[in-house]
Amino acid sequence: MRTAVIVDVVRTGSAKGKPGGALSGIHPATLLAEVLQSLIERNGLNPAYVDDVIAGCVTQSGEQALNLARTAVLAAGFPVTVPATTIDRQCGSSQQAVHFAAQAVMAGVQDVVIACGVESMSRVPMFSNAQGADTSVGPLQHRFPEPLGTQGIAAELVASQWKLDREELDEFSAESHARATAAAETGGFDNEIVTVADHSHDETVRPGTTAEKLASLAPAFVDDGLITPGNSSPLSDGASAALIMSEERAASLGLRPRARFHSFSVVGSDPRTMLTGVIPATEKALVSGRLGIDDIDAFEVNEAFAPVPLAWRRWFAADPKRLNPRGGAIALGHPLGASGTRLLATLLNHLEQTGGRYGLQTMCEGGGMANATVIERL
Repeated sequence: MRTAVIVDVVRTGSAKGKPGGALSGIHPATLLAEVLQSLIERNGLNPAYVDDVIAGCVTQSGEQALNLARTAVLAAGFPVTVPATTIDRQCGSSQQAVHFAAQAVMAGVQDVVIACGVESMSRVPMFSNAQGADTSVGPLQHRFPEPLGTQGIAAELVASQWKLDREELDEFSAESHARATAAAETGGFDNEIVTVADHSHDETVRPGTTAEKLASLAPAFVDDGLITPGNSSPLSDGASAALIMSEERAASLGLRPRARFHSFSVVGSDPRTMLTGVIPATEKALVSGRLGIDDIDAFEVNEAFAPVPLAWRRWFAADPKRLNPRGGAIALGHPLGASGTRLLATLLNHLEQTGGRYGLQTMCEGGGMANATVIERL
């Protein structure tokens, strides 16, 4: 089996996913197109060499409908011969796009694939494609008589099951902002962020955030709950993209691989709690990669809600310093379909700048699923 490598991975700076946000004036296909153009240009690659473009996008309605990936590829000026497809594995959509791209390369089916993702939550509101969807009736009723709740309710359930208190959630969230602020101030994100519409920083990061300030926020989902806007990821706009090749193709093009794929996993989990699949997904990726938790130099566990990485950390007894060392989605935003490749960009740059070898990223997903990916820096 061939080796699949990451030649480059880039992202936009995160933007507030509401009117007035830094990227809210840009059509999502244009947003992704500009990231694709940046990826191609900074690697001096002829786009005709791209065998496929696989894009993650969750809310595929309105401006994000009709195979957004193909629209973006054409808008980016790629030859009409370059195909593209849009996939939905909920929050893990672009991480799954990375898996599909790498697996196609490893299998020898394709040589050059771009895995990417985009979400404009300001222009295409979350759940706007869910009209008529109701889990309390229809095909799931026989198996789940009680309606499946939202991810916010699932986060409350996870916090309760793992006996996480409000103080712990808010402290973790404040630390996410502190780490993201420190990384930005020291240029940690400079190599991964590409400028789009004069926007080149993470708008969602709030320097000076403290647990005490977060403690004043009211619960968002239940009156006496623990989950607030402060310990949840914000609505965000963004796009990201990874250039994935066979090792041989990269060499023939004179491109230096930055990392190789070591192992992958995808799992299903209980759709009622739906956020804890990151634990078995991590276990599966470690086993298939013949690694232990202590072999991993950095972990990116998506901060959809603070209970997710905290439960994950407790289960694995993982080093807190290695978990989301540059902050996570609570600070850096969660533009749904773009988050998988965003995590990959941040993880790879951290490994390069700290000399780490292995990195693992994992993402909880709506409906009870999770992906995990282990990369090795080259």
